[in-house]
Amino acid sequence: MLRNREFRLFLGSIIVISIVCILFSFLYDPSAVWPVCITLALLIGCVITYTVWRYREIERLSEYLRQISGGDYSLDVRDNVEGELSILKNEIYKMTAMLSEHNQLLSRDKMKLTDAISDISHQLKTPLTSMMVMADLISDTELPPVKRKEFTRNIRIQLERIEWLVSSLLKLSKIDAGTAAFKQEKVAVKRLVEKALEPLVIPMDIKGQQLTVDGDESVSFIGDLNWTAEAVLNILKNCVEHTPEGGKLHIFFSENSLFTEIKIEDNGVGIAKEDIPYLFQRFYKGKNASEGSIGIGLAMSHSIITSQQGVIEVKSKAGQGTSFTIKFYRKSAS
Repeated sequence: MLRNREFRLFLGSIIVISIVCILFSFLYDPSAVWPVCITLALLIGCVITYTVWRYREIERLSEYLRQISGGDYSLDVRDNVEGELSILKNEIYKMTAMLSEHNQLLSRDKMKLTDAISDISHQLKTPLTSMMVMADLISDTELPPVKRKEFTRNIRIQLERIEWLVSSLLKLSKIDAGTAAFKQEKVAVKRLVEKALEPLVIPMDIKGQQLTVDGDESVSFIGDLNWTAEAVLNILKNCVEHTPEGGKLHIFFSENSLFTEIKIEDNGVGIAKEDIPYLFQRFYKGKNASEGSIGIGLAMSHSIITSQQGVIEVKSKAGQGTSFTIKFYRKSAS
């Protein structure tokens, strides 16, 4: 303690005040010197004892903080005694608990990032390897023109697949990081469905699939048109891919005082019962997944919808079709 300048000043001040008190008591009444000296000695002892105790408590807190900085969050310094030190201990414990929680979240994020990088590497490896093989074959001067054209078309398909994968992963990373800006505006569901269907008109026409859309033009919800159209597009794309030629798709939307509902149904091959709990997990591919499936479209739809306080459910039976139900609940007036 004597190394601390403030403690030396404090001790020196007490000693000076004590000497002055003793001198005044000697001048006023010499017989009172000893009682004054004893009283001052007891007071100085109490002050020094209390100061020593406070310094030891502060030293313990310093050691506690050093252990926290070393990554040990298991210590507990809380106490129920009134006083400034107790308040300080409790505040430090709160900060420790917060740091521990943040550390756990960071650890989970690192694991997720590692898994995501592994998944992305796996997804990119197959098309890249395929393109490298086809590029080597194309460089062969004796390769027939028909094969050269076929390999060139396949390389283009693989490049489009990689472009879609990278674009989808960037969108998902924005949602995960909380940087995706979701607008809060009135969205007409009919306009939403029309926007989501635009890229699928030709694929549906080629497969001769029939589409029916039922719903009142006034049906709406509060959300983001473009992001939600992306989610609905991925769901519709999944339905189109898993519905055979001449199959049927049905879109129905309605609203009530609680929520706006969008239901998308098909009469395709359906989804195996054991696949349904994992359907919205990234890179998960069920038994009936198409050959070129990556397993990210429905995961993106789920992230977009839930990020707007919506819910999505799926019901399906193998060989009997699939039904996706999206609900956007109305926000209560504040």
